[in-house]
Amino acid sequence: MSIIASYIKKIKPSATLALAAKAKDLKAQGVDVINLSVGEPDFDSFDNIKEAAIDAIRAGKTKYTPVGGIPELKEAIKDIYKGRIEISPSNIAVSAGAKQAIYNALVATIEEGDEVIIPTPYWVSYPDMVKIAGGDPIIVDTTDESNFKITAGQLDKAITSKTKWLILNSPNNPTGMKYNRKELEDIDAVLAKHPKVHIMSDDIYEELSYEDERLSFVDIAKESKNRLLIINGVSKSYSMTGWRIGYAIGPADIIKAMLVIQSQSTSNPSSIGQYAALEALTGPQDQLKSSILGFKSKRDLAHTLLNKIEGISCKKSNGAFYLFPDCKSYFGSKSSNGSEIKDDHDLCSYLIDEAKVVVVPGSAFGYPGHFRLSYAVSKEQIEESLSRIESALKKVEYTLNKTS
Repeated sequence: MSIIASYIKKIKPSATLALAAKAKDLKAQGVDVINLSVGEPDFDSFDNIKEAAIDAIRAGKTKYTPVGGIPELKEAIKDIYKGRIEISPSNIAVSAGAKQAIYNALVATIEEGDEVIIPTPYWVSYPDMVKIAGGDPIIVDTTDESNFKITAGQLDKAITSKTKWLILNSPNNPTGMKYNRKELEDIDAVLAKHPKVHIMSDDIYEELSYEDERLSFVDIAKESKNRLLIINGVSKSYSMTGWRIGYAIGPADIIKAMLVIQSQSTSNPSSIGQYAALEALTGPQDQLKSSILGFKSKRDLAHTLLNKIEGISCKKSNGAFYLFPDCKSYFGSKSSNGSEIKDDHDLCSYLIDEAKVVVVPGSAFGYPGHFRLSYAVSKEQIEESLSRIESALKKVEYTLNKTS
């Protein structure tokens, strides 16, 4: 009998983390590789955040805190949601990153056989977390035509008597697309017909919004508002990925159950990280506004350059820091080393080998035929990496397009 639990066989390692590790290995070997696979900003945490953390250390704030977070941080979270949703400290749980908040929620609420609706393309960890919790991920395929977003009609058809959650991520990882007001209202109308279905709104990229109004499900939810769990954090907006501070806002009974899980796993998140997050949320926001403008400019540059590459087509995202170009026209072609490019995995492997550029295959997000590119790097790296990709793809025996 194996010591390893049988369910582990169903769980896949994170594809994005695996590719990031490969990029680090190549760099350690002296290879000039450009890593566009990582979902984190290229700039450092803001100076006021660092200083707040240093002050906390000097003040001796290095002990255990309440499992669900320090009162000051909960109050700050409450303040930033003022006018959007009525909450008290019992509706907030601070965790070691938004990832832990999602995990806690699923483990705390899912019974064996419960279903969780997950639209494609999805963040790589959603389906596996559902499986770990004993549930069944119900994957709903979106389309390029819908800008990779689930429609109200698709949602209505996917809901069954076993459905417990819908996970909605906007702006989306990996596409960078966000739902507009009408789309969210239509989804809310469907959920109004199904009072036992809860919605998990993963808003970790909410601040990084470029066109139209900044909008989350919490802003339009009516009857389903009492079934809403908001997931957010400071990692992406404030470049605090390593600090590991996220939070959840939701019904008090769900938050309480999540904290039972957390109390028996990590206990409280880092005390220093919490004081740094407090400064991030309550301190000056000028650098955040500047970084958003910077991301928008990089988005425009990367989008333009991608669409100049023969055989690549890319929709313009309107949030986060990702683009999700279509690369299917290269399938069936021969790479410069003579091997066949059968799918997005083959294409991404070729780009690592030939261009020394790391991107993530769309299959990792449940959406083959595309790849995810993070433009959270310098403009110089964007220009250089896309020049390398273009040169590498010119070496491909691009039969499908050139014979048409």
